Order: sequence, then C-alpha cells, then structure tokens
Amino acid sequence: MTLNIATFRKRALTALIFVAVMLTGLLWNQWSFFILFSIIHFGCWIEYQKIIGLIDHEYTEITGFHRYGVMVAGWCIMLYFTNDMFNLGDFSFHSMGWWLGLMFIFLLPLVELLFSKQVSGRNVGFSFAGLLYISLSWAMMIGLYDFYHPGPGLPRGPYIPLTIILGVWINDTMAYLVGSFIGKTPFSKISPKKTWEGTLGGMVLCILIIGLIGSSAYSWLIGIPPPLDIPGGTELINSSEVPAGPAITNGSDITDARSVANYHWFIIGAIVAIFGTAGDLFESKLKRMANIKDSGSIMPGHGGFLDRFDSLLFVVPAVWIYVQLFL
Repeated sequence: MTLNIATFRKRALTALIFVAVMLTGLLWNQWSFFILFSIIHFGCWIEYQKIIGLIDHEYTEITGFHRYGVMVAGWCIMLYFTNDMFNLGDFSFHSMGWWLGLMFIFLLPLVELLFSKQVSGRNVGFSFAGLLYISLSWAMMIGLYDFYHPGPGLPRGPYIPLTIILGVWINDTMAYLVGSFIGKTPFSKISPKKTWEGTLGGMVLCILIIGLIGSSAYSWLIGIPPPLDIPGGTELINSSEVPAGPAITNGSDITDARSVANYHWFIIGAIVAIFGTAGDLFESKLKRMANIKDSGSIMPGHGGFLDRFDSLLFVVPAVWIYVQLFL
C-alpha cells in the first residue's frame, strides 16, 4: 500500500494539535480541565443528536429548546459533580449545578408539552439516554479530578483521569499492533477490523502497564519529601517513614496514595481495557445503524468527538463506581 504523504501530514498535524490541547486542558489547572471536558461534552452531544436523527428521523423534529436544553441540563450535571476546588470565594458551582438542574427538570417537560406538535416518548427516551451516555460520564470525569492524591507536598490534580486516558490509549494502540502482527480471528461484525488476538493482547498489556505505573510511579512520587511548611515536614525529611492518613484536602474527600494497595491499579487497568473495548463497539454500532463512517469531522483524518472519546464514555463511569466503592 502506497503512503499518501498529504493524508499522512494532515493526520499527523491533527494528532499533534489534539495532544497539545488535551495535555494543556488536563494539566494546566482545574479550570482548564473543566473547560476542556465541557467543550467535549457539547461536541459529543451535537454528534449524538445527529446520529440519532439519522437512526430515527422523528428525532430531527424536536424543538430547539429540547435540542439545546438537554445539553445544558447535562452540563448542569457536570457542575453538580464539582468540589471545593471549583469554588470562587463563597460561590459554589456544585450548588449552581443543583439549582439549574432542578430548574431544567421542570422546564424541559413543560416546554415539550406546550410547544411540541406531538410529544414523543421515543424522543424523550433518546435524550435521556444521551444524558446517561454523555453527560453523566463527563460529570463523573469531573468528579475524578481530585479524588486521588499522591501524598504530602504534592499538588491535587487529575491523577486518575490521566491514568485512565493513558490506559485507553495503551489498550487501543496495543490491540492494533498485536492484531496487525498475529490477528486472525475476527472479533465482532460491528467492527470487522478488530481481532480476538489483538483485543486480548491489548487488554493484557493495558492491565500490566497501568498496574505497574500505578504501583511503581505513584509509589515513587509519595517517597518525595514534603516541604517544610506542612505539619511534620521537618521530621519527615529526616525519616524514612511516610505517615498514614488522609492528605490535607481543605475539605474535599479524596484518597491518599498511601492507602491505595497495588492491586487496585491492576483492577483499574482491567476496567479500562474491558469497558474501553465495549465503548468502542457501542459507538461503532450507533454509526452502523446511522450508516455513517465517522461521527463528525472536527478532527481531519480522525473523525469526531465520539470517535475520539467513545471508549472513555464507558470507562469513566465504571472507574468512578469502582473508586467510590473500594478506594
């Protein structure tokens, strides 16, 4: 197969810009993190509504208030999942999400009854499914931003989101590479290019790499001596022991790295591998039902928002539930 230089350059440039935008949003601060996933949230919704409209033409007839109101209602769920790091003085985005969400619960059905030519339970069901599939997933991503803390003296931040995003990339990349070399058995008619060998190889490598990163890299991080201006700083620098107990959090409930057993990281790796594959297949099924190749064209050569984040939409809720129950 001859390499198309123009296509390769376009895909490479798009990938570089995508990585730069993602890393900036993920690592700059909590606001860039929230803005990044707010943009992704609305982008996914636009593509989801387009796909559903192709699957069921009746959905294209929903009112403008329904179309955009459900997106904003979903964004309110994201606001509700924010914690104290997202407060501006005494102003709480968590509380704002609660009240705005409550308002939309009453307004959306009311406007639908008053202004729709015909109230369709199917259309309401599609929109409700979108809230679960898209909005709740990205809201849980916001909730994971500050859940995990490496230890004293280190910044609060998106350690678990970074880990699961890395895991999705490892799973996809390794599945492709293993499948390219030894893949023979088709995995699913929904995604003909996938093979059992590639899928299982990607899963195993994802579990191993994420497990090793979680149990070694983060263990190395918590070995860094804390600064002198935190309680116990002087004693800790002269001691090989790191005290147990919760990190200093200014009021938010987060998990300290010292309380996370190594096996949890391997389980998180398994969750990423299994649910990431399921998310990819689910979006492929939607596209096949809509008879389209890509969900959108926001990223030339790489498709749309749903094409890029389909795996995460399934992974994030599963990881969120796991860390809430077991970490």
